[in-house]
Amino acid sequence: MTIELTHWINGKHVKGTSGRFADVYNPATGEVEKKCPLASVEELNAAVEGAKAAQPAWAATNPQRRARVLMEFVRLLHRDMDKLAEALSREHGKTLPDAKGDVIRGLEVAEFCIGAPHLLKGEYTDGAGPGIDMYSMRQPLGVAAGITPFNFPAMIPMWKFCPAIAAGNAFILKPSERDPSVPLMLAELMQEAGLPDGILQVVNGDKEAVDAILDHEDIAAVGFVGSTPIAQYVYARGCAAGKRVQCFGGAKNHMVIMPDADLDQAVDALVGAGYGAAGERCMAISVAVPVGKETADRLIEKLAPRVEALKIAPYTAGDDVDFGPVVTAEAKRRILGLVDKGVEQGAKLVVDGRGFVMQGYENGFFVGACLFDNVTPDMDIYKEEIFGPVLSTVRVNSYEEALNLVMTNQYGNGTAIFTRDGDAARDYCARVNVGMVGVNVPIPVPLAYHTFGGWKKSAFGDLNQHGPDAFRFYTRTKTVTSRWPSGIKDGAEFSIPTMR
Repeated sequence: MTIELTHWINGKHVKGTSGRFADVYNPATGEVEKKCPLASVEELNAAVEGAKAAQPAWAATNPQRRARVLMEFVRLLHRDMDKLAEALSREHGKTLPDAKGDVIRGLEVAEFCIGAPHLLKGEYTDGAGPGIDMYSMRQPLGVAAGITPFNFPAMIPMWKFCPAIAAGNAFILKPSERDPSVPLMLAELMQEAGLPDGILQVVNGDKEAVDAILDHEDIAAVGFVGSTPIAQYVYARGCAAGKRVQCFGGAKNHMVIMPDADLDQAVDALVGAGYGAAGERCMAISVAVPVGKETADRLIEKLAPRVEALKIAPYTAGDDVDFGPVVTAEAKRRILGLVDKGVEQGAKLVVDGRGFVMQGYENGFFVGACLFDNVTPDMDIYKEEIFGPVLSTVRVNSYEEALNLVMTNQYGNGTAIFTRDGDAARDYCARVNVGMVGVNVPIPVPLAYHTFGGWKKSAFGDLNQHGPDAFRFYTRTKTVTSRWPSGIKDGAEFSIPTMR
């Protein structure tokens, strides 16, 4: 029996009325298990109206009380961790430990946002001039919205709505229609935690809902995570409508392996960062860059048997599974097509996962791990974000050549260098034009109290996700200059005010 999902509007589940639905698959079996309603413009507008009506009272609630809702939300996330992870794995395909990590990285942002009373403090200057005091306030924008991707259906929605709500805004979440159950569960938990109805609305949908968000005059800010072409579209259309917009797009993350690196450590890092979550991470390492022929030969020699031995299975097979299926049949076809293209263009396919079939799950969207060597920057497998369990090796002769390869790539999300040389590591961190850098750390995703964001075509907008930037993004500053009557001289002043 196929389950029909809902929207979450004004504190309750609401059936879709557009008559349009998207299929939600179990990627391990290939079966359609749910139908996700795709909202019309009218349904989106109704959600915004509810959010707009509820937001003023929420903004007037003091920050400490808003923070208490998030405190309770965090407790509920811990309580329901297993339930959330199982639902996430069932729709996305990632392993249960990885699904729990998805929830935990969102939970950590919720924990950070409990500090909203401190983060929302303004500044004050006593006696800025004769009898004059000056102070600033951080005030909410009103209604904000987030458009989030399939690959982190718990983490990224929480990255968006937790700081927005803590700052006093109402929030419209448009999650991916591929795995929408967890975002609906998060909305239920927020209500259980004490969030007033209307402050968090979950509207499922496709491009029609996205365009309605971008065009709606009562939505003041939009955050997006997805592919670069869509990020550029959302950024341009949202800015043209006068909104504050932050968009995070695609990536091609390189890991440079210096000749002095601990190769066993580097191989561990590449296996986990390249193939975890079947490569469906914007921070996945998809390009290994060994410096020098000897380094490259030794790396491939150590890496190939590790890749061949990876355990691929559905999440129900246990915690020792390395990765599961990709999210859809379309994603599988695209990944395999790019692997074919790599072979055609002359790359050496050291480990060929194209023929992998999961016994008992022949209709699932499984892709075997693939490892390429002798990849060059003109090949499609290097230029395109594959978003699958495929690692490309680009050999270089020197550190400067490795650095130049990373710096001339169109993307700038994450990168890493593995070395024992502190001088090389320090130079790499200082010079590379990438937003997040790891030194002997393959996936340098910052903790919640720092900010997450890429450079170049990986990000559009001035402020990053979570950390202090999130509170800057979801608020605006108002500065007050006050003077009281005592000691004020009579008469008009026609020159520009000064404090002298």
